[in-house]
Amino acid sequence: MKIAVVGTGYVGLVTGTCFAETGNQVTCVDINEEKVKQMQAGIIPIYEPGLEDLFKRNTEEGRLHFTTSLKEGIEGAKVIFLALPTPPGADGSADLKYILQVANDLGPILSEYTVIIDKSTVPVGTSDKVRAAIAQKAKVEFDVVSNPEFLREGVAVEDFMKPDRVVIGTQSDKAKELMSRLYAPLVRQGNPIIFMDERSAELTKYAANAFLATKITFMNEIANLCELVGANVDEVRKGIGTDSRIGKRFLFAGIGYGGSCFPKDVQALAKTSAENDYEFKILDSVMKVNENQKTKLIPQLSKHFKGDLQGKKIAMWGLAFKPYTDDIREAPSLYNIDALLELGSSVSAYDPEAMGHVKQIMGDKITFTKNPYEALEGADALLIVTEWPQFRTPDFDRMDILLKNKVIFDGRNLYELNQMAELGYTYYSIGRQTIQ
Repeated sequence: MKIAVVGTGYVGLVTGTCFAETGNQVTCVDINEEKVKQMQAGIIPIYEPGLEDLFKRNTEEGRLHFTTSLKEGIEGAKVIFLALPTPPGADGSADLKYILQVANDLGPILSEYTVIIDKSTVPVGTSDKVRAAIAQKAKVEFDVVSNPEFLREGVAVEDFMKPDRVVIGTQSDKAKELMSRLYAPLVRQGNPIIFMDERSAELTKYAANAFLATKITFMNEIANLCELVGANVDEVRKGIGTDSRIGKRFLFAGIGYGGSCFPKDVQALAKTSAENDYEFKILDSVMKVNENQKTKLIPQLSKHFKGDLQGKKIAMWGLAFKPYTDDIREAPSLYNIDALLELGSSVSAYDPEAMGHVKQIMGDKITFTKNPYEALEGADALLIVTEWPQFRTPDFDRMDILLKNKVIFDGRNLYELNQMAELGYTYYSIGRQTIQ
């Protein structure tokens, strides 16, 4: 099948590459000329494990193409995916200008029946707006389908190729048949394709992310209570995670969620609720708690140094909002860096993938190092922000020599308390006893 994908961010590039891997002819369209030139030259613009191999194979075998021309990109395409940015506006609502602009552009250049698919995360009612925008100038029949993505950065390729479910919002039998054929190779093990109306599909995406964000935030609240009553959040997590009604995932306490999805999707769902005169109280609490949680360790760090962080050097391990990605959107690291700089500290940071992105924002305000140990040289304390695997079993003997003080503030609970006690560290973590 001939497929066009408009937008080559995380969702668009993964979508296009994976559909090419199942044998389709895919053309990805992007207005960024430099980005398109890089992809045409075989350079992948994002870091996503497993994507580069598929990208190279499908470009080399002639199934994956790139262009800046929308007309060229959609020529002969049976389906067109819209995988465009929906950044939060000043009021928290999702900004649809990119999607609606492309929809306006599509109308006059459609030459045969086509299914246009909203792959971006969009508010309820967006499919109606896209349909109306295309219909203004379209001279052929078309359908607009809502097909939300459920990709986790870091495992996006696996999520796409082996989906838990595929949600498709359409009331058109013709579109249903086409979408079923498109996704058939990905659901051979029996995972369902769930058809529903467009509005329900749009809300399903927001509901899923809002629920997971709520689950994370609830566990962070439990962690904060654990610290006050002398309980251990790790034990509580095990105790409730084995309940099949709750499940084990998204129960790890830490310094809040970030990324491209949870923050803006929770915000957008709350905005949609407000626009419909409904006060979604849980979401308001989730956003407030998460905002505070991101810098939860800063007051403890300040207290440890008797309220004086002026001139203190803090080593930071991890900048990406989560491991296995270079994405720093709404990353807790940025909030912690700002807080430390405001208190007069210097920051020496290391991340395997995200340093380039942070440098574009911070410039020379902080120091970036070649490896995690270089960041520790002469540091007064270590702050762990992202749970990259290489941080889980470090060379503590080497750390003892490099750190000025054996003090760790762990925002991701990487180490066991008894281990840190044996090593002689002062160790602060989330929802657990402080080791001193």
